[in-house]
Amino acid sequence: MEAPNPLDLRDTPSTAVAARGTPGAGDRPVAARLTGLTKTYFKPDGSVLVEALRGLDLVIPRGEYIAIMGASGSGKSTLMNLLGCLDRPTSGRYELDGKAVEKLGDDELSRVRGEKIGFVFQAFNLISELTITENVEIPLLYQGIPAAERRARAIESLALVGLENRLHHRPRELSGGQQQRAAIARALVGRPAILMADEPTGNLDSSTGEAILQVFEELHAKGLTLIMVTHDDRIAQRCERVVRLKDGAVEIDRPGGRRNPRAAASAHDPSHGQEHA
Repeated sequence: MEAPNPLDLRDTPSTAVAARGTPGAGDRPVAARLTGLTKTYFKPDGSVLVEALRGLDLVIPRGEYIAIMGASGSGKSTLMNLLGCLDRPTSGRYELDGKAVEKLGDDELSRVRGEKIGFVFQAFNLISELTITENVEIPLLYQGIPAAERRARAIESLALVGLENRLHHRPRELSGGQQQRAAIARALVGRPAILMADEPTGNLDSSTGEAILQVFEELHAKGLTLIMVTHDDRIAQRCERVVRLKDGAVEIDRPGGRRNPRAAASAHDPSHGQEHA
């Protein structure tokens, strides 16, 4: 049997439930399903301080490129913390890659976060004393991956973002755009179910930011699930789907300007939806 390609980010059959009723979802498997999700912050006396999320429902199919938008106080940051397994909901259900995670303990939630979620932020957060290959290896070190496999997977991830010729460079020897590419490679090295990007072009000039957006689009074309937090309507329109929050709930859920390349290919494949011998 042919060995799996570690850089192939296409859907795998681990999640049997399909996403339905979602713009452009078709019958694609689900990466994340949020049902009746609430998050309430309380004062020390137990009274309600703020209801950050109010019964939010959201389905994100695998392989989707979705923009999350909303004004300050809309619940956007709270939603991202819950999606990224950095916090737990007050009530409701969150299924990540087919597994309910809303009631997991701290250690188990941390393990799921390390294995299933990749994060890219405005700040690159690279360790200056290490090479970018060593920086990319760090998530695997915490997962107990052997050194040889860590190095091989780091090199594969760096090649995926076009840095195969910069393996021994340190962050200060790279441009801002190259450092953000290294940060993306670090997010990918754990082979996450979802890549979450929080304003990833915020610290970059327009031309460098454009190059980074093209990297995300190339990853999406390979089948990766991407969640982009942005305040920029132009960036959001480049996504496959745009969800805007208001007062802790979904205000708008509409298609973006990008078509899913894999869904488009399937639509033109006469064998799509048929069983194969």
